[in-house]
Amino acid sequence: MSVRKRVGAALAPKVTNLAPGLTSSFVHQALDKAITGVGPLPSAASAADKQLHEQDGDVERAIHEVIENHVRYAGAQGFVTNIGGLVTLAVTVPVNLSGLALIQCRMVAGIAHLRGYELSDPRTRDAILACLLGEERILRMVKQRTLPGTPMEIAAAAVHDPALDRLLGTEVAAELVTRATGKRLAATVGRRIPVVGGVVGASTDAFVTWKIGRYVDREFLPRKRR
Repeated sequence: MSVRKRVGAALAPKVTNLAPGLTSSFVHQALDKAITGVGPLPSAASAADKQLHEQDGDVERAIHEVIENHVRYAGAQGFVTNIGGLVTLAVTVPVNLSGLALIQCRMVAGIAHLRGYELSDPRTRDAILACLLGEERILRMVKQRTLPGTPMEIAAAAVHDPALDRLLGTEVAAELVTRATGKRLAATVGRRIPVVGGVVGASTDAFVTWKIGRYVDREFLPRKRR
């Protein structure tokens, strides 16, 4: 485990205590808003369909644009919410987590929609949340039998498992806290230049979002729409 991840893992429980809303419920709320739309952001399906129209019906090109757009969104919010010193940690980490969870859920949901998955299906929603853990974490949890399968296998399960839904919400919340606190402290403590936190935040959030997008692109095979 890298220094950044070790620091994040150590601080994660403290940040959660400072912001008790950073739990399974906050992750599911982010997913709901990503799918239905919030503020100026249209729903994940609407945004994906717009890209499909702009790409003349080419699904693969539309998915590429969905990923690129959300990588830019993640970088922008990562910069803004990671400027400042440690004194603002308790305020900006929850904001960063909420924004990043929303952006990544929206990206994954858009890709799933373009591949023919029904976003109202609770199995698809669980698969979307699983993707936020990242490929390495997912494969490790599958090997340990903590997860019943990969995101696509979860989406294709015979029935929805409410217990899995709760597990994924908790695991995703913990993963987001670990990433956010680790990158923030690595920037502010390691270099002691507040604005560097913004640069580190932008690049880290954008890169992680890109990796998740590429994984989802490979993971969700096309399904015929009903």
